[in-house]
Amino acid sequence: MEENSCCCHRYAGAPMLVRDGEAIVPNVIKTVEVARNRGIPIIWVVREHDPLGRDVELFRRHLYGDGKPKPTSKGGVGAELVDGLVIQEGDYKLVKTRFSAFFNTNLHSYLQGIGVTNLVVIGVQTPNCIRQTVFDAVALDYQHVTVIIDATAAATPDIHIGNR
Repeated sequence: MEENSCCCHRYAGAPMLVRDGEAIVPNVIKTVEVARNRGIPIIWVVREHDPLGRDVELFRRHLYGDGKPKPTSKGGVGAELVDGLVIQEGDYKLVKTRFSAFFNTNLHSYLQGIGVTNLVVIGVQTPNCIRQTVFDAVALDYQHVTVIIDATAAATPDIHIGNR
């Protein structure tokens, strides 16, 4: 079985914007469609932080003070998926607060429970969330970990290519 990890939040004009992220949305949609058609479980990995920033990385806490944008606060616009990405019945939504989808979440136990041994990772951002999730998946002995290059992105093409 395979798993698709996607974190494509609605960040337009916000501090967490991944400039080249919009360009991959059609490929993310296509990848999810292919997975659904093949009966592959879909896991949507999203960031949803406490509005007061209590669970945010230290280097981002300045974004969560009084009068600050709070870019990925639970219930806020920044925590929503971009247009075209839809969590459907039967999909699994996993909330994370750090780069890796595995760090301090139940992802590994969930995947083990449904028999997943291979992962397909898509979304943003290549040098952060994608790379750390892949690193942890390899450390956890998943048999095959695949990153779909055309369905992942970084702030610039050079950063994306440099982190493949």
